Amino acid sequence: MAVLSFTSVKAQTNSSKDAILTGYYKVKNALISGNAATANSKAKEFQTTVNAIPADQLTEAQKDKLLFDARHIGESNDIAHQREHFAKLSENMYALVKAGKFNSMPVYRDYCPMKKAYWLSESAAIKNPYYGNQMLTCGEVKETLPAVK
Repeated sequence: MAVLSFTSVKAQTNSSKDAILTGYYKVKNALISGNAATANSKAKEFQTTVNAIPADQLTEAQKDKLLFDARHIGESNDIAHQREHFAKLSENMYALVKAGKFNSMPVYRDYCPMKKAYWLSESAAIKNPYYGNQMLTCGEVKETLPAVK
């Protein structure tokens, strides 16, 4: 019985870890496609996900940093403005992942030299959220963060 309880707690923890990165990736992918309306709605979903993370996994200060930029993305239909806030959101997500939280799969930290900004990706293939179809493959993988079990 205790093993089942531990397993379900561990599964819930991995689910929380995956949920925040999955939410971030949805915002990123909307920006890649250049769809401001989708980025808006995915940022709102991301906010809900962040708010649902238990306090023992994400401090209020960490939540505030993530929510600040997600709120700006979710309140705007201007893709350029959304991309500006996405750069800061990416920095804050990187800090969480680098600290060993929120990635049960490898995470790729990519860099765009034109924007001089980073983003996180679920694959090594470059798909630039800052310029979308204008410069889809502009950038390079700067770091691979291993999965945390």
